Amino acid sequence: MQFSQILGQQDTKQMLVNSVRQNHVAHAQLFLGKEGSANLALALAYATYINCENKQADDSCGTCSSCTKMNKLVHPDFNFVMPVTATKNITGKDVLSQNFLTQWREFVLASPYQGLNEWMQHIGAENKQGAISKEESRQLVKLVSLKAFEGDYKIVLIWLPELMHPFAANALLKLLEEPPAKTLFLLVSQQADKLLATITSRTQIVQVRSFTDEEVIAWLQQNYNTEATAAYQVAQLAEGNLNMAANLLSEVSSDYFGFFRDWLRNCYSYKFGELLDMSEDFQKLGRENQKNFLLYALNLFRKVMLYGVDASLITYLPADEMKFVQDFSRLLNADNGTRMAEELSQAHYHIERNANPKIVFVDSSIQIAHFLRGNY
Repeated sequence: MQFSQILGQQDTKQMLVNSVRQNHVAHAQLFLGKEGSANLALALAYATYINCENKQADDSCGTCSSCTKMNKLVHPDFNFVMPVTATKNITGKDVLSQNFLTQWREFVLASPYQGLNEWMQHIGAENKQGAISKEESRQLVKLVSLKAFEGDYKIVLIWLPELMHPFAANALLKLLEEPPAKTLFLLVSQQADKLLATITSRTQIVQVRSFTDEEVIAWLQQNYNTEATAAYQVAQLAEGNLNMAANLLSEVSSDYFGFFRDWLRNCYSYKFGELLDMSEDFQKLGRENQKNFLLYALNLFRKVMLYGVDASLITYLPADEMKFVQDFSRLLNADNGTRMAEELSQAHYHIERNANPKIVFVDSSIQIAHFLRGNY
């Protein structure tokens, strides 16, 4: 993985590169970001840059012997620890990260933005939960006792350390307190509050922000050749999570904005005949699309409310949606805006629990029509 393969994150990339070039590489670093962020990707690119034999000004060369091995995740000085569990093929004392490395490489090389659920499915864990066991800590101690084979550093990347067994967490703490020479620990976490405070305090924290809507759209278009409107609608739902964005691609199949705009216009005009017709269309969307549409509507509501407070808070919207937000903001105030947002949340709640979609849609339409006209 190279920094150039990761969208955005320029400040973080530059900080990581500078730490290497200035020889200020902390022995333990915590890449902290939400699921679907670039925390794992940045840790991989950082590890590649550290052991690159021909470092460039802002990235690894990508072609030297070290980079070639790192990009395939087969470098002998690059080691992984990740949550695992017993499967049909691996059971008992063999449930260790080292016995899942082939699957791990396939998983990460497919996409470094996937989450724990996808990893568990990839290894065939069925309904079992993954963890980093106490037996793993013994392997870790043995691992770091060895010297680097080829690179300047032996690097240990621990994915989701918050899932460590307490025994394993304490073993890691001892290693961080007395780190072996030329050994780096890269912890990639989504929930630092579940880590031992003593572990967090012994790491240099690298805060990794979620992706912007523009970055999600660019990523979808580059990697999935997604049409612009669909990419935008997915980005609104994904909220900076590339893993969620990839999963949503198969679910989003309608023009949410057009449907939402017509829905509110009919609500405002009290055109209940048209709203009944729209309830038929809503039912045809299918349950996943119905839920996604309501989440999209809530997201657009938030933008309308933000625009009413300060127009500069809306940084990116397509022209037709921006015009809608500008016009619709005149009808909203703190009172009816809150009521409509609550109504949409309730509608999503009922759809999620298999309520009749036509009844939910018609009921919400009546409520929203009254809220828009101030009849409540």
